Amino acid sequence: MTVTRHLRIAGRVQGVGFRFYMERKARELGVTGWVRNCRDGSVESVVQGSPEAVDAMIAWARRGPPSAVVSDFEVSEATGEYAEFGVRPTG
Repeated sequence: MTVTRHLRIAGRVQGVGFRFYMERKARELGVTGWVRNCRDGSVESVVQGSPEAVDAMIAWARRGPPSAVVSDFEVSEATGEYAEFGVRPTG
């Protein structure tokens, strides 16, 4: 079974390597999808994989890398098919 979730992460999440740490964690967990910075200062991501891997990715993203401070976090269902995990341009 595969699940897909959309994440919106706010706080001090840009300029701290959030996207690159998230890409590394996604590859470690075998999760596909994407991550990008948003113009409003948040980070947006779609993660896809087994329920356990996606839950682990969500748990990681709630904290982020060491320099991040996550103040708001939203998770919703998403759709799509992703073959790998990548960093997208700011959207």
